[in-house]
Amino acid sequence: MSTSCETPPLRVLICGGGIAGQALAYWLGQGRHRVTVVERFPALRATGAQVDLRGQGIDAIRSMGVLDVVREELVDEPGVAFVNSRGEPRATIMANASGRGRQTLTSEYEIMRGDLVRILHDLAKDDAEYVFGTGLDRVEQDDEKVTAHFSDGTTGEYDVLIGADGQGSRVRRAALPAGAAEPYWQVGIHMAYWFIPRTGSDSNIRDTYMVPGGRQIMRRSHNPEQTQVYFVLREKSAEASAIHRSPIEDQKRFWANRFRDAGWQVDRFIDGMRDAPFFYSQEVVQVRTDTWSNGRVVLAGDAAHCASPYSGMGVSAGLVGAYVLAGELNRHPDDLTTAFANYDATLRPFIDEVQASVKPALLKLGMPKSRAAITAFQAATAVATTLRIPELVARFSSEDRGGDWRLPPSPVAGREL
Repeated sequence: MSTSCETPPLRVLICGGGIAGQALAYWLGQGRHRVTVVERFPALRATGAQVDLRGQGIDAIRSMGVLDVVREELVDEPGVAFVNSRGEPRATIMANASGRGRQTLTSEYEIMRGDLVRILHDLAKDDAEYVFGTGLDRVEQDDEKVTAHFSDGTTGEYDVLIGADGQGSRVRRAALPAGAAEPYWQVGIHMAYWFIPRTGSDSNIRDTYMVPGGRQIMRRSHNPEQTQVYFVLREKSAEASAIHRSPIEDQKRFWANRFRDAGWQVDRFIDGMRDAPFFYSQEVVQVRTDTWSNGRVVLAGDAAHCASPYSGMGVSAGLVGAYVLAGELNRHPDDLTTAFANYDATLRPFIDEVQASVKPALLKLGMPKSRAAITAFQAATAVATTLRIPELVARFSSEDRGGDWRLPPSPVAGREL
């Protein structure tokens, strides 16, 4: 138990039932706090595309005691192939399964987001109250409490409000100081992904197809029935930035128009988009803020520090951030100022390292505008893989993408990492 007899448990409201929210619910429940999780979605949001765990994120999962459970749900993706318009691989970079060094383009720990959410929810659900289909509309706070006004017309009083509601966080907009700088750092890239039926030609290797005009298509298959399709677009325009807030049919039309002439299997992918059971469109951004807390309100996960999909560390950073924040609240339940200051001081060096790994200039090299640049990229990659350079670099690297930062002591007193 982390709270003492003299210190009553905190009443904690977590807004957002994703990966960071579930991890927080677990660690704070272990600290014997009274945890409520509100999720705007009407049920557990166990959907989404494939994600990965790397470096400190693997350590965070291990500390929760569910690494073996995660291993049982991993997606079989042994490598990434760069293919031509006939689907023929020009170069293939395999995952680093040596157990040392760093992960390559695909991780040893690839898992569907929904499966990871379910695993964490099963871990947390007995020690937290869950309210689905309800959003947070408005927040008021004073020295004694946070008053939350919910979308169903009810209100609640809490000691702490944690915004774990994603990169577009409503909590962040409502609770951070007025006049705070715009949190989004744009990299000029947009992405859409959806699921289509799998065919016999869809292998477990992830296919990446580069298209002139700064476009890219990825195909990856996560189970015997389904294949994931990703359209990635390098474009700086008001239309591209605005499309993600438009109706789904308008989003699909936008992506179909941008890629219709791409070749390879694009007709199959666009046809599958029309009836896809899952579709998501987003601008690739980072969330960068000078502060993660204000009074009794604090941010976690993508709401605080979205690193973008190109960091390869978004999910891992969310798990690590939940670990650190919960630890500070468990250790300092009667001193939120100290807890939040320690959370920032401990976690920010790690987040700075992760976010700095995303370099727009390098992303442009991977999304060339011209056919000649694509040919040159594929030729260079083919030579590198023939010489096993990516494999050797990964295996003998001393650290993964999170650098040499190490997890602090366990969020629960007396528990070993």
